[in-house]
Amino acid sequence: MASISIYTDGGCSGNPGPGGWAAILLLPSSEKQISGNEKATTNNRMELTAVIMALVELEKQTGKNSAAALYTDSQYVKKGITEWIKNWVKNGWKNAGKQPVKNQDLWKKLLELSQKHDVSWHWVKGHADNKYNNACDELVQKRIKQIL
Repeated sequence: MASISIYTDGGCSGNPGPGGWAAILLLPSSEKQISGNEKATTNNRMELTAVIMALVELEKQTGKNSAAALYTDSQYVKKGITEWIKNWVKNGWKNAGKQPVKNQDLWKKLLELSQKHDVSWHWVKGHADNKYNNACDELVQKRIKQIL
């Protein structure tokens, strides 16, 4: 079991529109919150960015090869990294419909970063009773409001 837990969230006001992302890393001796925003983006790009930035921060905090449990409320992220990505890579970054995979730049970065760590991927219901998922959502909303 990983001693580090990471919660991530991303969202937009409109889709596409102004967006925000956030992550909370629960490290063995501290809690680290990170967040950011973009003026024109999509929900999926913000969800992916949250996870990417969380893994970048994990490496800053602990170095490579850390074990972490990562929690996302995005089935797109969870299924993408645990199921779909294998075929995307095998098929030259084409989806089942033979079209280029959307957000390929972010998926490639996420794949690279996830291979540096032992990440277990978990889906949590958004806007429910998960303290850290709700805290991430609040950070996302604050970041969106900063650029509206």
